[in-house]
This record gives sequence, structure tokens and C-alpha cells, in this order.
Amino acid sequence: MTPTSDTPGEMAQPDPEAMRQRIVFVTGPSGAGRSTAIRALEDLGWEVIDNLPLSLLGRLIAGPPLTRPLALGVDVRNRDFGVDALIEAIDRLVKRPEIDEHVLYIDCSEDELVRRYSETRRRHPLAPTGSPQAGIRREQDLLTPIRARADILIDTTGQSPHDLRAEVESWFAPKEGRPLVITIQSFSYKRGLPRGLDLVFDCRFLRNPHWETTLRAMDGRDAAVAAHVATDPRHEGFLERLTDLVLFLLPAFKAEGKAHLSIGFGCTGGQHRSVAVAETLAKTLAEKGWQVSKRHREIERQVAAAAAIQRGREE
Repeated sequence: MTPTSDTPGEMAQPDPEAMRQRIVFVTGPSGAGRSTAIRALEDLGWEVIDNLPLSLLGRLIAGPPLTRPLALGVDVRNRDFGVDALIEAIDRLVKRPEIDEHVLYIDCSEDELVRRYSETRRRHPLAPTGSPQAGIRREQDLLTPIRARADILIDTTGQSPHDLRAEVESWFAPKEGRPLVITIQSFSYKRGLPRGLDLVFDCRFLRNPHWETTLRAMDGRDAAVAAHVATDPRHEGFLERLTDLVLFLLPAFKAEGKAHLSIGFGCTGGQHRSVAVAETLAKTLAEKGWQVSKRHREIERQVAAAAAIQRGREE
């Protein structure tokens, strides 16, 4: 019998997960919507501290016990902001079993950020005397390592503040009535597993488009690459069993009270097979009515690196 408070002589066992202190770092480029996300968390009952100097984080954690989940707004305007300092702070919290730590990264496209700055006529914090575009590019380059560490990535391009608040609530609202949000990621085993994955599937047994010279420069989002992967005789059976398994598990995870589920697909380079399978499963789950977001880690890194090189040439 499972012990309950109504069972004589026995007491309910506390849920270790429920006892962990929730802390989320909220960051991202200026103008992407970080302040809106912070306010949304505050309205959900979180304790919010915006622009806390990172040097004071240790004293905050070591102080009186926190009675509510804690959201820390961090951006380039922080007095002692530094990418290395923030990553070190994250790593220190990760090592503490009593803390449930996440990084929420609010992102946005460069063109959208330029438009927003032009509409508000605000000065960018990294280009107070120059054009907002120069500051936007400098900040995006600066935050690339932190973006790669994000547990939750929300892209606000084309979104209204209301849309962003709704997405933040879908991730952080109390368990009661909260939808299960699914993140599907592709990655390269060469770079290791992404943090926070709940389910991981290895796609390296599938036919590899890398060995086809006409497909090598493409990725798994291209129809030709996906079609090539699908020619593997094991592909159909794998995808069928995978879909059945995930659809079987999702209601169970939701009933258990899980707020979000992260599913990872890996292959050698993280460009073809894992991306194709991730795209297919994400589409299937979305068609079944599940809330799904996608991330392709290696493709994102390549895009960020190429953009940084191009900006260097232009400057």
C-alpha cells in the first residue's frame, strides 16, 4: 500500500522533486521580450529579481530559504555581466541537487529586433551612439554560448506580447490544468547529449545522406534528404514503433503532472538523420494536437557561426 497521511502509523512521503528550489535564468537579446517574460512569471507567483549582479547570486542562495520559485532576469545591462560568469553561475547551480535550475532564452530575429528598435526609437545598450543594428549583432554574437546552454528557447519573431505570455505560462504555470509541452531536439553525438533530455533515440543505424555528395550540404529538413533516409528498409518500422511508443507515453507523463518533455534524436553529425526523424515526429505529434517545439542544435550552431563570420567581414 502506498503510504498516505490517512494511513495509521504512516506518513506521506514528500516528493523530492516538489521540494527542490526552482530557479530560472531569463535572458536573451535586448528587445526580444525578456521583460515581458519576467512579468509573466511574476504574475504566476514567482519571486522576480531583474538585473541582479551575478556576484550577489551566491549570497542570495545562501540567505534565508526561498518560499517561492525564483526568476532571475539577466542581460548585458547587468552591472557585472559576463558570458563566462553567467555560465559558471549556471554550472554551480546544476551541481546542487536541491536546486531545479533552468535557462529560459527569449530570442528574436535580427530583422524583427531592428524593426522594434526603429519603432520605439530606443538606443541599444551595446551601441548607445551608433545604429541599433550594430548593437543587435554584437549582442547576438556575445550571447551565442548562453543560447546554446538554454533549456527552453522561445522565439518571439512575429509574436505579440500576449503570445509570449501565453507561451511562458505553458511552461511555468502551476501543474493543475497546465498542458504538456514537448520539445523535440536533434543533436550530434560528437558534441554530447543536450542537457535535460527525458527520452533519447539513436538514429545512427539509418542510411546516412552524408555519403551522397548531392545531399551532403543539405540537412534533414530538405525533402530530398528525408526521402533518402526513408529509403532505409528499417526506417518505416522504426518510425511506426517510435510514434506508437511516444503517443502511449505522453498521456502518462501528463497524468503524472509533468509540465514539459524533451525528446532527443542523435546521429553522427546532427545534420541529416536525426533532423529528419525529429521533423517527422514533431509534425505527427502536432497533428495529434500536442504542443510541440523543435530545436536542431548543430544547425543552430552553424547558422550562428556563419552569421558571426559574415558580420566580421562587414565590419
